[in-house]
Amino acid sequence: MAATSKRLEGKVALITGAASGIGKCCAKLFAEHGAKIVIADIQDQLGQAVCEAIGLSNSIYVHCDVTNEEDVKNAVDIAVSTFGKLDIMFNNAGIMDPYKERVIDNEKQDFERVLSVNVTGVFLGMKHASSVMVPARAGSIISMASIASSIAGVTTHAYTCAKHAVSGLTKNLAVELGQFGIRVNCLSPYAIATQQATSFLGIDEESVENKANLLANLKGVTLKVDDVAKAALFLASDEAKYISGQNLFIDGGFTIVNPSFNMFQYPENT
Repeated sequence: MAATSKRLEGKVALITGAASGIGKCCAKLFAEHGAKIVIADIQDQLGQAVCEAIGLSNSIYVHCDVTNEEDVKNAVDIAVSTFGKLDIMFNNAGIMDPYKERVIDNEKQDFERVLSVNVTGVFLGMKHASSVMVPARAGSIISMASIASSIAGVTTHAYTCAKHAVSGLTKNLAVELGQFGIRVNCLSPYAIATQQATSFLGIDEESVENKANLLANLKGVTLKVDDVAKAALFLASDEAKYISGQNLFIDGGFTIVNPSFNMFQYPENT
């Protein structure tokens, strides 16, 4: 890849939950585009393996439980002490709770755990990234939301609540940090066959994709983790220099349509 095509040349990115799934894919793509990467996760062996794949001169692994403020602060401090600055904060770490059809069967501890990781963890990432981006008068903060940030009935109560909160936090922080030239956005993907999704649904990757494609609005294409990584790359890059406060949906139009009316259905033989 030519140096001129590297969209994050000279930038430093901290990605939470980057030892696997979407975060891992983003870490590798950001590195390919010239960024120095700080991988923050609780999966130590997997995180170290991602660093080795990227290159130890261009990346570092930090053990980080995003619900622990000291861990998050430490990850940001290490990014700055190792690479000199922090340009991109990607709050990607997230979990799901077990699916239970009835709210009365949901456990308080499961609900609180999801909010602790998916909301408080994002808040802490935003807070400590801000502490170094404000003096620099620059930066891009990206957080992982979901189609569940906009519509109901696609996942659990806790996860839906958490992703609505991420969208709200994103907008509020974009207002605060705009005066310092810092952009704040989030991403809302449709269903992807990650390990988290297969565990949640209890089916294999192919089955997850088949189910997602059956219900999708946009046909003939399957959403993959690298599609989300490419969207994150765009928001992190200077190509998105005037985009802030946005929730970018990577959903093929799923959240904008109510399919119940069956409008615009062509005959099957068209």
